[in-house]
Amino acid sequence: MLHLLSLSRLGFAVLFLMTSDSLLRAGLVVLAGFTDVLDGWIARHARLTTRLGALIDPVADRGFAVTALFALLLDGLLTPLQVILLLLRDAATAVGFLVSRLVPSLRPVELKARMLGKAVTTLQALTLLAALLVPVAVPALVAVVGVTALASVVDYARAVLRARGRLAP
Repeated sequence: MLHLLSLSRLGFAVLFLMTSDSLLRAGLVVLAGFTDVLDGWIARHARLTTRLGALIDPVADRGFAVTALFALLLDGLLTPLQVILLLLRDAATAVGFLVSRLVPSLRPVELKARMLGKAVTTLQALTLLAALLVPVAVPALVAVVGVTALASVVDYARAVLRARGRLAP
């Protein structure tokens, strides 16, 4: 059930591509954010967290966000530079994940969502909404996302290194 809630965001991404109506697209952004919060809340409070769910959730989140960002780029509502800045944290997180799986001393470290990472995701969603509804706010939001994303990457790296230190013999 929870996996379906997470995977629904991929369906929302398809719907996002199928419409050009700004209000409908904004509704899909809100709905995607709501399902993200809801499935996380249910998983934690009902103690239904699984390794598969921990993998599906961020893939579905990023699938929706990347689809929406590129659709808005193609529609001229975001510039290439803005899209790059909005995706920097995601690219850094992907590289960090690969490194953590390739470096033997980092493999035992459990990778968990961090508050700053959640803040970046929220700010990305607000930027998508602004691009659709209040385009004048986009440059300022992109700047805030960029700064928060940088802080998030540093926070994740420090958390992994601290955890590695606790795991070392």
